[in-house]
Amino acid sequence: MAPVFFDTSAALALFVPTDMSHQKAKQIFADLRARTAVLLTTSYVILETYALLGRRLGPAAVRAFREDFVPLLEIVWVDPDLHERGLDLLLARSLRDLSLVDTVSFLVARAEGIREAFAFDGHFDEEGLAKPSNRPR
Repeated sequence: MAPVFFDTSAALALFVPTDMSHQKAKQIFADLRARTAVLLTTSYVILETYALLGRRLGPAAVRAFREDFVPLLEIVWVDPDLHERGLDLLLARSLRDLSLVDTVSFLVARAEGIREAFAFDGHFDEEGLAKPSNRPR
């Protein structure tokens, strides 16, 4: 079974109780755990998540994410080649609200044969990555 891509938007929804997708994120995460899905992400997603959690909730949230959640993830570390290919894709798409983190994520998802993304960012839908189903497989 291919892994499920894990995006910053899912991390924020899980860790920020006031996020409008918090309950849905908790449900999806429980379903993914029940089906023992591998959650794959990139070092850029981890970096972005640390920055946003730190800004929104403070260092304790960063520590909790690092200690309790990051060990559950399979991480693809972004190297210079992947960074440049992500930047090329970002510039080719020429969309103001698309980020380098997103385009690198799309490249990794394609390379890994991933068809599902635990994400609340519409760019993943546009990329053809389905939301995880709500039932164990």
